[in-house]
This record gives sequence, C-alpha cells and structure tokens, in this order.
Amino acid sequence: MDFISHYSSPLGGITLASDGTYLVGLWFDGQKYYASTLNKEHEERHDLPVFEQTRRWLDLYFSGAIPDFTPALLMRTCDFRCRVWEILLTIPYGHTMTYGEIARIIAREKGLKNMSAQAIGNAVSHNPISLIIPCHRVIGANGSLTGYAGGIERKRWLLERETYPIKLSIFHPQSLNHHRSNNKHNAQPEGPVEFLQLAEKDGGERNAVNGFQVVDQVYREGRDTTEGV
Repeated sequence: MDFISHYSSPLGGITLASDGTYLVGLWFDGQKYYASTLNKEHEERHDLPVFEQTRRWLDLYFSGAIPDFTPALLMRTCDFRCRVWEILLTIPYGHTMTYGEIARIIAREKGLKNMSAQAIGNAVSHNPISLIIPCHRVIGANGSLTGYAGGIERKRWLLERETYPIKLSIFHPQSLNHHRSNNKHNAQPEGPVEFLQLAEKDGGERNAVNGFQVVDQVYREGRDTTEGV
C-alpha cells in the first residue's frame, strides 16, 4: 500500500508518494510520467514523517534556501536508471551537467566505447522524484534546456532561481568517484537514501555508492526493467 499527500508550490500543485517510510515519488500535478512509481492501491495520508520532511525540504527550497538534508528516498527502478539518478544526485545546486557527460561516465563504468545520450535522456526524463533528484539540472551539449517532464517553463524557472540569472555553470565531474566506495560526495546533503533496484536476481546485497546506500532487491510488479537502457 502506498500513500499520497499534496503540496502547493509556486510552480503548481505537487503530489508526494510514499510506501509509509520512504519517499517514492514527487511529481508536478499533470506532468509527463505522473505517478509512474505509485502503486495502484494507495490512499491519502498527510501525517507520515517522510511527508513532513519533504514539505520542510520544499519550503526551504522554494524560499531560496539550500536544504541541508535529504528526505529518505526509495527508488523503484532498474540498475541503469538507478545509476543515472545517482549521478543526478551529485550535481550541486547552481550547477548543471549535460546528457553527454552522464553518458560518458556510464560508458567508462561499463567499459564501453560510448553510450547513447538518448538513453540517458530517457532515464533522466523518467525520474520519479523531481527537484530532490535534480533532473532539471541536466541540459543539452550546447546549453539548451531540452526536455523536462514537468515542462520547459518550469525547468527554466528552476534554473534561473538556482543560477540567477540563467548563466548556466556546467558541472564537469572529473573528480566524481566512479567506483563504489564509502566516501560521501561533498555536495550531497546528509540523509538516508536507499535505492530499490529492479533486478533479475533475488537478494539483499548492500553496497555504498558515492555515499548512498544501495539495497539490491526484487520489486515484483511487472514493470519494464529494460526501457531506456
């Protein structure tokens, strides 16, 4: 059973989703891929601690402050998208990264000559936790805003607010640790983050990836585990 709550932002209504402990979704109402990770069986509930944390995070963010914590997140996704979203979490406030840069990171990690930036774009666009996992900070190679599931105008508003004015500062992740380690990325706020990965195996193997705890489990809901790879 999942639970939902609502938040009113300067950019319109936002729906929050949780499994009761973790935040599993944060969508602008009516956006593309709305409620993509929300179970069919869900009900409204507004008193969950994770919803209170998330509303506090949003209050700080929309007031112009940089939140110094991260609500507990649970990602329901495949390994590929999980890794892309991990990289998004390393992009600091006020900076951006290109789809091509993310593709090169993934290609290096997989020992490939190259990786499709289009596949990266597909994974970025399916991010179910907007704002907190900052997919709006990913731009085209020429600095163009390109797509955003919440709408280009929202993306422009968010980047203008973060960079003031929209003088995009590209984040070149030369120092990004591409290997699994226990070291936390300096730009990432403290907070429990767990990734529930769709996998072709059972298990509970735990690893630390760039400071985020990864829990490999099977999430059996019949969702596509290969789309966007």
